[in-house]
Amino acid sequence: MTVATSNKLPWDWTTIIYMGILHLLAMLAFLPGNFSWQAVGLALVLHWITGGLGITLGFHRLLTHRSFETPKWLEYFFALCGTLACQGGVVKWVGLHRIHHKYSDTSSDPHDSNAGFWWSHMDWMLHDIPADQDIPRYTQDLDDPVYRFLNNAFIPLQIVLGLLLYWWGGWSFVIWGIFARLVIVFHCTWFVNSATHMFGYRTFDSNDASRNCWWVALVTYGEGWHNNHHAYQYSARHGLKWWEIDLTWMTIRLLQIVGLAKNVKLVPEVALAKIGDRASS
Repeated sequence: MTVATSNKLPWDWTTIIYMGILHLLAMLAFLPGNFSWQAVGLALVLHWITGGLGITLGFHRLLTHRSFETPKWLEYFFALCGTLACQGGVVKWVGLHRIHHKYSDTSSDPHDSNAGFWWSHMDWMLHDIPADQDIPRYTQDLDDPVYRFLNNAFIPLQIVLGLLLYWWGGWSFVIWGIFARLVIVFHCTWFVNSATHMFGYRTFDSNDASRNCWWVALVTYGEGWHNNHHAYQYSARHGLKWWEIDLTWMTIRLLQIVGLAKNVKLVPEVALAKIGDRASS
């Protein structure tokens, strides 16, 4: 998909209005009356719960790539956390990401980085893209009542969370815990689609443009080691060298130790040996 082609796709006005409203409301966080350290702390905790446990661990490593297994109740909990990141329905998220991996950095990739940073970061979701029609083919394993509910109820669930935050701490908690937090998690997640296909270094020849980018790993709990991930998509661990900090892998390892994660998939030892590092199991 080229830039010219992407510009010819129909606009998705529902998503454009949705994103516009959230970004505008997030700017209210800069008003003096809406600032408090408690609200900022709340936003950081919810960033980790929804962006870390939800998107990175739940939507991505657990549901999209099935890098490990958990009890079903815990799988649903992580899916709920990801749903509260409000990045669309869980089924759509997983389906589009699986399509991305199948056609990475080609014209069939929903956020093909060859079309430019802006397209791969955000612009692609502001259009009606052909990949949307193929999602059911890639998500048959998520066809159950819980995932159908979460896929359709991500906005009502966010409203419920907002009401709870207002009851707990007033408008500053809503502004920071909902709107500012959502927009920050949005862009952190989107950097994996854009920045890690343009900036950083390559450890493996993954037949695409994926790169390892330390600062994206910092804000996404380990997702920035993207070239490692594209080379071994099934691996629950993305940071492979000792200094490639991967907080999500640490969480999965803890779950494994306490018996809540099993069948954890990792990069083969022979591949680790070739890059001069070995991951502890």
